[in-house]
Amino acid sequence: MAIRPAIVGVGQTYHRSKRPDVNIGELCTEAVRAALEDAKLPPEKIGAFVVGNMELFEGRYMQDMWQTDFVGAVGKPLIRVTTGGTTGGTLASVAFEHVASGMFDLVMAVGFEKQSEGDTRAGLKTVADPLWNRWQTTGAIGYFARVATFYIKETGAPEDAGSRVRLRLARHAARNPHAHLRMDLESVDQVMKFPYLIPPLRQSDMCPASEGACAIIVASEETARKLPRKPVWVDDWTSVHKEMVYVRGGRHSTADLEMAADRLFRRNGIREPMKDISVAEIYAPATWAELEWLEAYGFCEKGDAWKLEEKGQFHFDGPFPVNPSGGVVCTNPIGATGLIRVAECALQLRGDAGEHQITRKPTRGFSTAWGGSGWTVAHLLSADGL
Repeated sequence: MAIRPAIVGVGQTYHRSKRPDVNIGELCTEAVRAALEDAKLPPEKIGAFVVGNMELFEGRYMQDMWQTDFVGAVGKPLIRVTTGGTTGGTLASVAFEHVASGMFDLVMAVGFEKQSEGDTRAGLKTVADPLWNRWQTTGAIGYFARVATFYIKETGAPEDAGSRVRLRLARHAARNPHAHLRMDLESVDQVMKFPYLIPPLRQSDMCPASEGACAIIVASEETARKLPRKPVWVDDWTSVHKEMVYVRGGRHSTADLEMAADRLFRRNGIREPMKDISVAEIYAPATWAELEWLEAYGFCEKGDAWKLEEKGQFHFDGPFPVNPSGGVVCTNPIGATGLIRVAECALQLRGDAGEHQITRKPTRGFSTAWGGSGWTVAHLLSADGL
């Protein structure tokens, strides 16, 4: 039987558009130190390390070769993981697997991005084949403009639905000291004044390019019960790859998200996700994606997410809090973004999220990471090892 892993330490930097005061190694050191302090562990106790970022898009490779000093991995096993947008989620999964296998007792996962030393936009603007997928040659912006267009067409959502999501996330981020964009937005009308990128997608609908790092410490059950910090139990995790993400008519597919959630929920006896799960930290790079993907994950029926948004269902003090940290639309150091979802879920389940702690007592959390080629990583965490 696999050993049950638990998250026993969480650390983040303060995320900004640029961090000229540190190099990449020093940026990671901030998150590593914070995680060790949170877990009340000395660095020598960590048995193995998993590190990663969006190195392909940045054009900076094999950073693990010189990063060992900065994360405390000298003389210890360390591997690099880079899986595009899902990197942070994959880092967590690999750390969980290291512990569940019995190979290591304490493992640290570290995700980071410092885009001023390498620009991911160069890759994000050219992710499509210019011959076969001409409509997507604007990269992520073009993709999510189509997500918004199809969502409005298929569900009857008003054009201000994305702005309502943005307003909620801004209010969440304003409570989170680690968030990058902590904007003072007071009304939907104010958000609707942001300029279009590609209609109906506005500037306010898209995620920023952030710099920052995140680290978590994962322990075996036996060790976790001996440590002073309340453990957050890792119940399950999965990764779904779906190579073909477009179907006839240019309509994108959400099959990878649907398969990932269905797999986790079936394996863990979750029949009513919005009732059985207390909080969700989902990787949604645009406001419209958050609405569509909440439906794809099975939290509500097709076309209902925008209606529930209008009712305040997803607010941090609402019936089903979604991205109480402010989400990807407010903070996006890409290599760390998926790991932040896991870390924020763990903080909520421990009751240590500070001002953005949800008001409902959480028992189970759901976190995800997503990549543009149809790749979803999903995790199921619990406060009491359900």
